Amino acid sequence: MLAVGPGLIMISILVFLVAGFVKGLVGLGLPTIGLGLMTVFVGVEKAMVLILWPAFLTNLWQALSGGYLKALLERLWPFLTAAVLMLALGTFILTQLPEGAADLLLGFLMVAYATPMLIGVSLSIPEQMVTPIGIVVGLINGVMSGLTGSYSVPGVMYLQALGLPRDQLIQAMGLLFLLSTIALGASLGGFGLMGGREALASLLLLVPALSGVWFGQSIRKNVSEAVFRRLILAAILALGLYLIPLGIWRLVQ
Repeated sequence: MLAVGPGLIMISILVFLVAGFVKGLVGLGLPTIGLGLMTVFVGVEKAMVLILWPAFLTNLWQALSGGYLKALLERLWPFLTAAVLMLALGTFILTQLPEGAADLLLGFLMVAYATPMLIGVSLSIPEQMVTPIGIVVGLINGVMSGLTGSYSVPGVMYLQALGLPRDQLIQAMGLLFLLSTIALGASLGGFGLMGGREALASLLLLVPALSGVWFGQSIRKNVSEAVFRRLILAAILALGLYLIPLGIWRLVQ
């Protein structure tokens, strides 16, 4: 059961304000930041429950805003379906691994992707390969999402390689994150990791998370598309550099 005191409440509010701001600014990062920071105070399994409601509603907002829903679903449904179907396997693997191993893997993957992209290397996917590559990436993304509670790797890399314009990219990430959040909630419940007290706390943390998203979005409107793409890469790199020492710390505890 989650032990709640004034210190933990203040920490949780601050964490979800920051996580929501990053989410609003670049379209990703809420689960990774929220999970990574809250794990230090409540453990990974409880932290995964705490992020569910903020992740669900912010991703619902992101997935339904933009006006490209039908076109994105028609193009991306094989990738999205694969990502959802494999998530339970990732959650099962999580219950078998030592704490910290998944964070370490995810951190290295994020750094390995973002570093060459920031120095000018670009990836693109030929149109005829969008579906087969999307299925493979979706399967991997599902496992990684169940393992870590973060839905970004390698799914966001795949979406960026499609060359989607900013607004379509934001909405496509929202779709991936929304469906993954729903699948993660079902998976956590199925493995008996969903506590009622943690679920209620998750619901209350919507207020700081949504406030942070609103602030981040208000700033994003003034950012050019080129700068926006570099912000996404910088956010992925920063999250990776954060997860590597976190994973090491958790492994040696």
